[in-house]
Amino acid sequence: MKTIIDIANLKKDYHVGEVTVHALRGVDLKINEGEFVAIMGASGSGKSTMLNIIGCLDRPTDGTYLLDNVNVAGMSKNERAAIRNLKIGFVFQSYNLLSRTSALENVELPLMYNRSVSSRERREKAIAALEAVGLADRMNHMPNQLSGGQQQRVAIARSLVNDPVVILADEATGNLDTRTSYEIMSLFQELNNKGKTIVFVTHEPDIAKCMTRSVVFRDGSIIREEDVKNRLNAAEVLRTLPVEQD
Repeated sequence: MKTIIDIANLKKDYHVGEVTVHALRGVDLKINEGEFVAIMGASGSGKSTMLNIIGCLDRPTDGTYLLDNVNVAGMSKNERAAIRNLKIGFVFQSYNLLSRTSALENVELPLMYNRSVSSRERREKAIAALEAVGLADRMNHMPNQLSGGQQQRVAIARSLVNDPVVILADEATGNLDTRTSYEIMSLFQELNNKGKTIVFVTHEPDIAKCMTRSVVFRDGSIIREEDVKNRLNAAEVLRTLPVEQD
């Protein structure tokens, strides 16, 4: 089993005036290829700091972090940006789409920084990613012409377009109603079934039950790690929910 994320004794300290805040206190975590992992914990538990470090948006104060066998813990900001663009796909709670840009152009964005991809290839990859999330008929729509669930699908397509080794989702169902949340989770489960490794920060226990493993943080440490028992099939849950009438 290939290890995608290998973290050992990871620490992150912040200095707020005279006070040192220990956001992460010696965390060990391994995530293997094909896992679908929930990261959970109350506000201030360290889970967002953890996601920022996994996503190469921040660097640890101490400890090691191997991403797909590359040691990223000591990398410079520019080096982290380069590896982030090659190996990580992001999905955020607020979608983070460019408002004056079509769905297709939003999905093309990560490939703009990859000089080895031609404009034609970029367009083809973006179309394929939108088809994979069921939005073939919405490619030329602007974000304000799309529902919340459709906008999140565009964001998921954008996260896929680089063929990353891991997708990081931060409260990706947080702005969505129950039905749309399970539609999005059904899509994530499909991607995971095809072999995508997904790390998903959530505070919702029902959403976490759609994953294969949960990792719970408190006060900068992992207090519990367990495989998900009685895992929910999001597509089956969806079939039990009432369809909202327009």
